[in-house]
Amino acid sequence: MKLASRVGQVPPSLTLAISAKAKAMKGEGIDVCSFSAGEPDFDTPAHIKAAAEKALQDGKTKYGPAAGEPKLREAIARKLRDDNGLCYNAENVIVTNGGKHSLFNLMLALIEAGDEVIIPAPYWLSYPEMVKLAEGTPVIVDTDASTGYKITPDQLRSAITPKTKLFVLNSPSNPTGMVYTPAEIKALAEIVVEKDILVVSDEIYEKILYDGAEHLSIGALGPEIFERTIISNGFAKAYSMTGWRLGYLAGPVELIKAVTTIQSHSTSNVCTFAQYGAIAALESSQDCVQEMCEAFAKRRQVMLDRLNAIPGLMCPKPDGAFYMFPDISKTGMKSLEFCDALLSSQQVAVIPGIAFGADDCIRLSYATDMASIEKGMDRLEKFVRERTMG
Repeated sequence: MKLASRVGQVPPSLTLAISAKAKAMKGEGIDVCSFSAGEPDFDTPAHIKAAAEKALQDGKTKYGPAAGEPKLREAIARKLRDDNGLCYNAENVIVTNGGKHSLFNLMLALIEAGDEVIIPAPYWLSYPEMVKLAEGTPVIVDTDASTGYKITPDQLRSAITPKTKLFVLNSPSNPTGMVYTPAEIKALAEIVVEKDILVVSDEIYEKILYDGAEHLSIGALGPEIFERTIISNGFAKAYSMTGWRLGYLAGPVELIKAVTTIQSHSTSNVCTFAQYGAIAALESSQDCVQEMCEAFAKRRQVMLDRLNAIPGLMCPKPDGAFYMFPDISKTGMKSLEFCDALLSSQQVAVIPGIAFGADDCIRLSYATDMASIEKGMDRLEKFVRERTMG
């Protein structure tokens, strides 16, 4: 069988592959400490589940509009206005099968052969692959710990060419956990406007912040940047709704109509009754989000302190999300070798940084319980000491 050439350009997701391997090992009775999946270990809050259950009982089990339930689109638009200062209406919003799906739809609707998309590295591993599947060209801009793994205005300006169509901005970041300050966002926005390109702001981690870090949505800075901004977000991370597959895209009406057309021919509507859970998530108390963030903050501090106490590892302090991105270069190993050996010898699952465009780093998720963090850090320390100190 001859497969389409586009498939050969795209590797499978390393994060999903390693998470699956760790789960398989657990299924065999092996005691695995997994820091691989970007998935909160909390259950979905009860009031969100209750809203979906009620929708089921009320018969919300039929096909719905491809762009999403009107009440949910209105609730998302209201959230974007109230929380983010973005003047969107329901017609500016489409509900998608997860945040990842919103970005995939966007690339299909916007990018074509010859278009360049600027992606700062380290990046979430699916960004470049989505661009390739849309026949665009990912332009990777390397950053490092000296700038907090954040693209600088000069780097952005230098990367823009006449073929540049889109800049991908992710704050708080997966995999680094870094958050762009309002001043940094403003400086990037000025270049986007000056060069007349588009920016997609992936804000899936916007509610998971620490130590007074502030999330500023780039489109809120004025009408010129607003008209060039597209927002991708979802419910998975903040509300622990990863399996619900609920995301959304917000932007100019013309774009949302195009994305709706694409979605109408691929998945059609998102699961109808699940959308009523999302309405409850937005319109009810946000105390559940705060409680999860407080737990993440404690775990973050424990993991950070443990990582930086291991000779040969260096980890910057993340300001948001639930990831650590330590530099392993002093161990003499590249990320794939490091992760394979760590999983085989110590049964600790982490993600190689090469998946994110940074082969000298690894990614660990602390969206897991404290006992697993302590046990996993003991094993990681033993592994590194054995490898580097004999």
